[in-house]
Amino acid sequence: MPSLDFSQNHQQAKPKIKPFLKWAGGKTQQLPLIMQSLPGRLKQLPAFIYVEPFVGSGAVMLQMLKAYPNIKKAIINDLNPELTTAWKIIKGEPEKLAEKLTQLQSSFQALRSEEERKKMFYKTREIYNLKQADAAEQSAMLIFLNKTCYNGLYRVNRKNKFNVPFGRNRNPKILDSDNIFALSHLLKKVEIKTVDFAELPTKSTVPLFYYMDPPYKPVSTTALFNSYSSQAFNDREQVRLKEFCDLLTVNQVHWLQSNSAPGNSFFDDLYAHYHIKRVKASRMINSKASARGSVSELLISNYDLHE
Repeated sequence: MPSLDFSQNHQQAKPKIKPFLKWAGGKTQQLPLIMQSLPGRLKQLPAFIYVEPFVGSGAVMLQMLKAYPNIKKAIINDLNPELTTAWKIIKGEPEKLAEKLTQLQSSFQALRSEEERKKMFYKTREIYNLKQADAAEQSAMLIFLNKTCYNGLYRVNRKNKFNVPFGRNRNPKILDSDNIFALSHLLKKVEIKTVDFAELPTKSTVPLFYYMDPPYKPVSTTALFNSYSSQAFNDREQVRLKEFCDLLTVNQVHWLQSNSAPGNSFFDDLYAHYHIKRVKASRMINSKASARGSVSELLISNYDLHE
């Protein structure tokens, strides 16, 4: 198959840059509130480093890079290696990714019956879970599965196998080349890591700012569908994250965290010495339609959220 040139006109095009994946817990709907809750001093700094330990689909990171030209460098991190590999491929090999996605999209759209498309979905899922393809192919399959699976969920089982069923989306946009290339350009000053959050920098000669969106503590016993990685982010991990926030505070690093409001005093007690604001958020992804809609969440910070 001849090589396809996707680079033409992408420098001139200025699409609305958006996350390349639909992601449970993504912050696209909450962006205005999060941006309003940032410390005012960020605008006055000549330069700062933005750090996001649980990047997911990166909605906040993308908005930060667009809104704050004084970000000298961004560091994004996630324990899901499939996700961080996809971010790296978008940054470094967007043409290769676009070509792989073109092939998947063409093959999927050429199938006339739902049964044929379903068969392709499950075959692709099987190959993806083998984790033997090269990085670009693996990332293309990740995007394909996300666009064609049920309700855009990303979920793995305890064996770290993607297990979301087919979604019956008749006309999914598997390839968005404008967005892929716009993302690639925006990621030029972004460092992408796959480490434990405690390994991220807590001191720097350039001021640091952290935004954290950890895996949420379930609001009910039925809310935990064991989700984005095979490693559980349990109460012990939440306490460890709070201790990391304490270290940042000692080092005079400002941070903002989103978390769930589980209906008890867990976070109120854990972050008793910090600022906590209850906010409304939209949950658009859930295996049960009745569980979607408006829910309470928390914004926690080591600075006054009204400053």
